[in-house]
Amino acid sequence: MSAAALSAALPGCASTRPFDRSSYKRPRKVAAIITEYRPFSHADVLVGKVLEGWKQDGGPGPNLELASMYVDQFPDADMARAMAEKHDVPIFDSIDGAVTVGSDTVPVDGVLCVGEHGDYPWNEKGQHLYPRRRFMAGITDTFKRCGKVVPVFHDKHLGPQWHDAKWIYDTCKAMQVPFMAGSSLPVSYRKPDVTIPMGSDIESILGVGYSGLDIYGFHMLDVLQSVAERRRGAETGVRWVQCLQGDAMWSALDDGRADASMLEAALTLEPTPPDVDVRTVTGDGVALFLFEYNDGLPGCVFMLPGHVEFSRVVVRLKGQPRPVATMFEERPHPRHPHFAFLLQAVEQMFHTGRPTYPVERTLLSSGILDRALTSRFENHRRRETPELAIRYTPVDYPHAPNPVLPV
Repeated sequence: MSAAALSAALPGCASTRPFDRSSYKRPRKVAAIITEYRPFSHADVLVGKVLEGWKQDGGPGPNLELASMYVDQFPDADMARAMAEKHDVPIFDSIDGAVTVGSDTVPVDGVLCVGEHGDYPWNEKGQHLYPRRRFMAGITDTFKRCGKVVPVFHDKHLGPQWHDAKWIYDTCKAMQVPFMAGSSLPVSYRKPDVTIPMGSDIESILGVGYSGLDIYGFHMLDVLQSVAERRRGAETGVRWVQCLQGDAMWSALDDGRADASMLEAALTLEPTPPDVDVRTVTGDGVALFLFEYNDGLPGCVFMLPGHVEFSRVVVRLKGQPRPVATMFEERPHPRHPHFAFLLQAVEQMFHTGRPTYPVERTLLSSGILDRALTSRFENHRRRETPELAIRYTPVDYPHAPNPVLPV
């Protein structure tokens, strides 16, 4: 598909602010398609909130009702069977069965597709090959068979390989499926609590991430894109991507391709990294993703596992003497509340029938990551990326905390 075709939006987004939840009427019924459901998995902190409330303590929760589950794997620590029995939710042995709740139609109002965690293979580029395309194919095949579509939320990135991400996006667009995806971190807590105004003159943007290049490289790119898209004239996509490692990544810092003062601003956020020269941090997962947006904005992400905690984003704004930096927090208690704010956005889509914010953000983040990991595999060569000329209009959706959700 051409870049022009990719730029066409899915069904328009709903309000840019959370709805007043008191306006929601009957609970919306949801089918959950899950890789595995164990303690603190994504299924636990998303589906568990549908079953047992925002704090998963039996208290208030989303105006959603779990109608069915499909579970791909049952590890030793499986929770799916016990939770299904406790809440009288059927587990089906096929995706079609879960989406139709064993009927000949689609009686649910939405589908939660949670393709994260589980025993699945890795490829030579270091991508964990979760069955996300298989899951979405099963969901959309059921929609086709029944002649009905309902909104779908797809947890984390599309793919993880670009051809799968693009297939998922194209299929949902062609079928006019209201579709959202992405990380919980763009709507999570920030420290300091910084919001870049929509339409800002952003001159450059830098991120610092941690953990694995695939699993947390996506989180880092999705939060960075949630800020980059707020610039004036955004979003038009990315022109090229390159991954650097070893001495080459620090050479990029010396010659100005990556901004040293912005990196310093990221590294001085609390909690501060260990008192170690960042240039001495080594390991196969230490890398620099360099890329350039089609409007000329330079972007870069330092992945520094073992050196930092939390994802950090720094922007340089026109006319501002100092860069602006913030950290996207993952709070473990009560029961990973940043997922409650993600589920609030999903809940809004299930009630309105329209995406709360554009899935194109996640499509672009997925594409940058795939191209960066491909560059790394191909001896760190720069890759031109005309396929990432993805245009979309962002919305001003808030991050945690906000007064609508009592978490």
